[in-house]
Amino acid sequence: MESVRTRGEAARRDLRLLPKAHLHLHFTGSMRPSTLLELADKYGVHLPEALKGGEPPRLRATDERGWFRFQRLYDIARSCLRTPDDIRRLVREAAEEDVRDGSRWLEIQVDPTSYAPRLGGLIPALEIILDAAEAASRDTGVGIRVLVAANRMKHPLDARTLARLAVRYADRGVVGFGLSNDERRGLARDFDRAFAIARDGGLLAAPHGGELSGPSSVRDCLDDLHAARVGHGVRAAEDPRLLRRLADRGVTCEVCPASNVALGVYEKQEDVPLRTLFEAGVPMALGADDPLLFGARLAAQYEIAREHHAFTDPELAELARQSVRASAAPEPVRTGLLNEIDEWLTT
Repeated sequence: MESVRTRGEAARRDLRLLPKAHLHLHFTGSMRPSTLLELADKYGVHLPEALKGGEPPRLRATDERGWFRFQRLYDIARSCLRTPDDIRRLVREAAEEDVRDGSRWLEIQVDPTSYAPRLGGLIPALEIILDAAEAASRDTGVGIRVLVAANRMKHPLDARTLARLAVRYADRGVVGFGLSNDERRGLARDFDRAFAIARDGGLLAAPHGGELSGPSSVRDCLDDLHAARVGHGVRAAEDPRLLRRLADRGVTCEVCPASNVALGVYEKQEDVPLRTLFEAGVPMALGADDPLLFGARLAAQYEIAREHHAFTDPELAELARQSVRASAAPEPVRTGLLNEIDEWLTT
């Protein structure tokens, strides 16, 4: 392993300049900590110390109490997004951060029901979000699309409503349908109809699985929801047959190493099975998940692969290629990005 690390260090390039796609970023979780402080002050929202100390809060979500604390912090942060201007600011700043980290294509995930009460309803909320994405894309140059995500803690009928809404706005920037929140609650098959609606409408299926629960959660995403991508999916590493299945089908795992450790899924970065997935041929798209709570944005995920898993520059470039191939970007955009990645390796 030392010789591999030495070769990688000999040709180190700036990972912020590596073109890449960002496929796993949650809406409120993309917020800058400084923006949260400003909005909380503006609206008189009392923030717990965990959200105003400037450091990521200490969380361990592998038990229900820890997950509840994570959700509570997220809900408090979300309560500070109240107006269309707040939404526009969040999306613009998320795009600016992505550009700084080398992202050329961003697919941001949102459950619009969470913002609907303050923005005039479900449809106005999604339209405000899509308009904000279009404006931020125009201003920053990064391609931005939206994944509408259902909450598995809510009734499956709510998910069907969201799926129909997502399909309705497929020509306005919605490219996929997800399923988030605690995967230990609710069966994936309960949401199969919602995902069928989304797939029939041309949207890619990208449910969460294989983070807080083991390989069976990933299998459920494949069998019941026909996932094209799996949010996280790292626990698939515990089942060699499942790894082969993911590799053979080309199902991409949206791996977020910083959040895996922050939430207690793994004790330390070296334990995150990046190498296992990569060497098994499972496509990966590294993502930041919720940088507001976990502290690390997109380029930092690639730094983790380099520093803790000895990924060489050619291997990091391949990770970037995998993120682009798994994206919903139009073919000309993909081709251009893949060419830029090759150029990064020659500089």
